[in-house]
Amino acid sequence: MRLTKTSDLWWKTAVIYCLDIETFADGDGDGCGDIRGLIQQIDHLDRLGVTCLWLMPFFPTPDRDDGYDIVDFYGVDSRLGSLGDLVELVRTARDRGMRVIADLVVNHTSAQHPWFQEARRSRDSHYRDWYVWQDEPPADGPQGVVFPDQETSLWEYDEEAGQYYLHRFYKHQPDLNVANPEVRDEIARIMGFWMQMGLSGFRVDAVPFLIETAGQDDAMELPDPHDYLADLSAFLRRRNGEAVLLGEVNLPYPDTMPFFGAKDGGGSTDELTMCFDFIGMQQMYLSLARGDAEPFAETLRQRPDPPEDGHWATFVRNHDELTLDKLTDSQRKEVFDAFGPDEDMQLYGRGLRRRLPPMLGGDQRRIRMVYSLLFSLPGTPVLYYGEEIGMAEDLSLPGRFAVRSDMDWAAVREQYPDPDSLLSWMRLLAERYRACPELAWGTYTVLDPGPHASPVLGHRCDADGATVVALHNFADAEVRAAPVLQGLSGAQLTDVLDPRAEPVGVADDGTAEVVLPPYGCRWLRVG
Repeated sequence: MRLTKTSDLWWKTAVIYCLDIETFADGDGDGCGDIRGLIQQIDHLDRLGVTCLWLMPFFPTPDRDDGYDIVDFYGVDSRLGSLGDLVELVRTARDRGMRVIADLVVNHTSAQHPWFQEARRSRDSHYRDWYVWQDEPPADGPQGVVFPDQETSLWEYDEEAGQYYLHRFYKHQPDLNVANPEVRDEIARIMGFWMQMGLSGFRVDAVPFLIETAGQDDAMELPDPHDYLADLSAFLRRRNGEAVLLGEVNLPYPDTMPFFGAKDGGGSTDELTMCFDFIGMQQMYLSLARGDAEPFAETLRQRPDPPEDGHWATFVRNHDELTLDKLTDSQRKEVFDAFGPDEDMQLYGRGLRRRLPPMLGGDQRRIRMVYSLLFSLPGTPVLYYGEEIGMAEDLSLPGRFAVRSDMDWAAVREQYPDPDSLLSWMRLLAERYRACPELAWGTYTVLDPGPHASPVLGHRCDADGATVVALHNFADAEVRAAPVLQGLSGAQLTDVLDPRAEPVGVADDGTAEVVLPPYGCRWLRVG
């Protein structure tokens, strides 16, 4: 493990924080969040331990899909500020040791984008082939409607164009044609522009849809879609060797791994730097619903190791619904029954439009255990704004907007002076995570928690002779865990989160007995 060589792989030990400028902080009092407001609150993120800001779309937009419908990839929406404000934000973040990445939303544009408006006017338009057109929807085209409550087809007939255009998402978001070399070149220019403005990479939206070419007449111009993703990655790293591509890839593990690249089986990624662990997240909620760690533990045992210079991105919640689409119908029903029994809490029949604290009934023991788990798991922790203060959803807002309400700054101010607040706990977790490079760089092993301890998830991370053992109790009852720690017989384990706690001795047979209170958690380090 290369514990000393971390600057070029900064994401291995990063704490990523996702926010929407529009709902985060209002700097000019007009009722809309803006870049100035974010800059004014940057010290909050610094004190929290954030090392990377992930900005949701801030581009000019008709705002029919919360900014994901873009009309200009080279600008900043005037409601949020100016290009100069954005550059100042990046500089201010850098002064505090934070990098900034932004959403790269190039699967589609707004139907109001000048490219699409020009494309629809004539089949001879220069921009016609920048989108995907058919006289009739092809039988071998893409399948599956993303928003079944809003759309019934992936194809929309355009009267002016006289053809159908493809839209994986809403009909007001026509898909770009990545099989067209001009489109691929334009996407690279967009990336290059924002890298020049100081960004350290991108969170790539809807990656599998971005490189999909099924049913397109010119798909043969892109024989292997993954080659295109590799080209984007190579372009990015030529501009900045430390830059990252964080991919939204909600697929089973075997189908996700090709998005890292590393086709030669080596240690280098040649596509995405990180992929979100959607499968692990969904199984975590199943374990929480059952009060039994085993479903999550088994998933972690099966999770493939990423390439050496790649990483999984772990998360509890994000800006979309809590998707449960990879669970079975019966498993999904278990999670719905436990955390979102009302239909108004559910979305598309596959997820929940809720934040964590209300799902767990506001139980601070359980909430803190989950975030302890997040920071100790192998992978880069990603926080969604408001998680650090236990923000709840607002079910009076439509759809996904329930989890995209305004940041509660009053709660922040109330929690800061309280050493027992959730905010203080999150700051502690971020600090101790950064102080334990074994968690990010080490080889991890899921432990057998011992007889009658199925509610406990135990794992260890080893790197350069150092070891951290993490134990998390998913049950509302005291549990005695007794994992066997090979190679640590006779060692003393000190508590990372509470140095005042009694050390745990490892018996001659390697067993370490630890009593965990209901929803208790401990990080134990050899030393």
